[in-house]
Amino acid sequence: MNDDAIWSRREVESPCVRVCVIHPPSGLCMGCYRTIAEISDWSKMEPEARRALMADLPNREDRIKGTRRGGRTRGASSKRGN
Repeated sequence: MNDDAIWSRREVESPCVRVCVIHPPSGLCMGCYRTIAEISDWSKMEPEARRALMADLPNREDRIKGTRRGGRTRGASSKRGN
């Protein structure tokens, strides 16, 4: 008997990428594109609901695309006298 078969699970893996920052205007996590409710409900969701959510996530990227900024805000350098 294959011991790996005992531990394998047929669950839909979480889309979490450990970039847990909520984009306020959209209410979506900027890492996985789920809402707070979807994140908290993930462990209780049926596999069919998880698959449907996973299929929809790529469509959500445009709702926050272009809103991420790296580094400091524009006014930060002027405060330091630069």
